Amino acid sequence: MFRHRLIWPCLALALALPAGAGPIAQGPANVPEFSPAFPEQTRAPELPQHIALTVTPVATGLSHPWGLAILPSGGYLVTERAGRLRHVAPDGSVSAPIAGLPEVLAFQQGGLLDVALAPDFATSRVIFWTYAKPLPGNKTATAAARGVLSADMTRLTEVRDIFVQTPPSGVPAHFGSRITPQGELVWITTGEHFTLSERQKAQSLATTYGKVIRLHGDGSVPEDNPFVGDAAARPEIWSYGHRNIQGDALDPEGRYWTVEHGPQGGDELNLPLAGRNHGWPVISYGENYNGTPVGSGRSAAPGMEQPVYYWDPVIAPGDMVFYRGAAFPDWNGSLIIASLTPGGLNRLVLKRDRVIGEQKLLPDLGRVRDVDVDTDGSLLVLTDAEDGALLRIAPG
Repeated sequence: MFRHRLIWPCLALALALPAGAGPIAQGPANVPEFSPAFPEQTRAPELPQHIALTVTPVATGLSHPWGLAILPSGGYLVTERAGRLRHVAPDGSVSAPIAGLPEVLAFQQGGLLDVALAPDFATSRVIFWTYAKPLPGNKTATAAARGVLSADMTRLTEVRDIFVQTPPSGVPAHFGSRITPQGELVWITTGEHFTLSERQKAQSLATTYGKVIRLHGDGSVPEDNPFVGDAAARPEIWSYGHRNIQGDALDPEGRYWTVEHGPQGGDELNLPLAGRNHGWPVISYGENYNGTPVGSGRSAAPGMEQPVYYWDPVIAPGDMVFYRGAAFPDWNGSLIIASLTPGGLNRLVLKRDRVIGEQKLLPDLGRVRDVDVDTDGSLLVLTDAEDGALLRIAPG
């Protein structure tokens, strides 16, 4: 069995930092002329540490695993981007693909994406997932669906979409997408399909490109959504002006947070509030991949939200989780974010919704697409590779 042991610092008091702690090392900024809007909006103080981390495989041989859900009776559901949903048993054995999924567009950035359990899964057996949906005319859209998982974990029934992004796109890129249930609600994230023309729709309330979507679990629209009653807006929209949200999490207070990909620089951590405009593609702390300015060429504009935190250069964020568990007691309340580039994990310490410290963990894990906290408090991560894995990170 592969075992990996590294020594990393341990924080004696989660909100205490040593005097004079320097900013976290990130490398040269792509857009050094941009200044943060407030202290420690970027390059927060680096967290010092001394803790042993042990990495052990739970399951291997997964093809570009994307989403993870922890089953209450033990074991896990894992999506593979090619369109397969697998059951990973507690002993690490991987099932044949679970039957009953709708057709998935597994092309370029499209595929089967996130998976989540309904809050009443133990009795209802309902799960949710997001995926790239093929549509007529060689078009596609981010979609979210629900279904009932059989007790033997082999098939889905009562499958139906609860959300389909509109309008369809001819660009198979920037789909997002995460889905997170909260009580009777589900949060869904979307991307804006990348190109210069498609990205403009992130600012349009008539589309669901580059949005946070808020629905009931049956797909109906909550009456208190911010644009309900606005004939010019889609009622399912919660917030807009996002680029490509591939991570979200509920904090200990039940508030909804997101992390999204910027272009060349400008990855963002956000706390999306009802009806707020997060600026893309008008403002950004990054630049286009060819070095030209994004939108207005500015990082701030009236009526547009500032990110809680941003990275330049990028960490290429996957999913994230607020840590709550017994395995790493000093990390409780920390935000753990998966990184695709350069890889590994980033841990943020927050105080009053500001990042006061950051730490890079296990960069040699490579591309990490998802991160979650298991029932024993250990971390679970999915590595995004053709021969990907579900790994457990524990003190050791």
